[in-house]
Amino acid sequence: MDLNSDLGEGFGAWRLGDDEALLDVVTSANVACGFHAGDPTVLRRVTERAAERGVVIGAQVGYRDLPGFGRRFIDVDPAELANDVIYQIGALDGFARIAGTRVRYVKPHGALYNAIVTHAEQAAAVVEAVRRYDPTLPILGLPGSESLRQAESAGLTAVREAFADRAYTPSGALVSRRLPGAVLHDVEEIVARCVQMAVDGTVTAVDGTVVTVAPQSLCVHGDTPGAVEIARRVRAALMAAGLPPTPFAAPPHSAQ
Repeated sequence: MDLNSDLGEGFGAWRLGDDEALLDVVTSANVACGFHAGDPTVLRRVTERAAERGVVIGAQVGYRDLPGFGRRFIDVDPAELANDVIYQIGALDGFARIAGTRVRYVKPHGALYNAIVTHAEQAAAVVEAVRRYDPTLPILGLPGSESLRQAESAGLTAVREAFADRAYTPSGALVSRRLPGAVLHDVEEIVARCVQMAVDGTVTAVDGTVVTVAPQSLCVHGDTPGAVEIARRVRAALMAAGLPPTPFAAPPHSAQ
């Protein structure tokens, strides 16, 4: 089971999350690419630290929305969105290369991630961008989403993801952050849910419904309060369950 986290989400003088500590815990790092968060200095620092620790780097692409942290839907033209995604992957891959590694997968961020669960045109734009940039890059997304369906149809690798610290609806979608209880904070509850998702492939929704998710990767949000402790506890629980965290993407190697 892969364990990932959103990293590199600072900007200039503003820091968010503890990238250094999380890189000692996770197996995959979803690194912001400058559109919802991150700047060149942040990107270089995080890619270098990830490479040093053998953590797989993924491009966390999003809407061009620094003020809203990429958590606001934007009705962007699909062709423009595809170009934005290519731009972001390329920027992060440049820093990964000089750190001696490469971007190994793509994970949309925030509102874009949620939009392409059902938004066919934007999902197609993201898939087309990844296919054009590097068709060997897997796309990480919500099980049953339009993005993963289209990725598979395009011959890309679709990877199912579940969230350690987010509440689920009966349909298997994430509860909107605008609603109370959308983000979980009780560490014991989070750890128990992660073991359930990893071992049984299911998660209990807000109404008590048991939903099948069968994840290949679990995400702990880097900006969640107590993220480092949560990630450490989840990692320990996975190891105790006989599922030591292992990256789903190809391991890092020197850039060619």
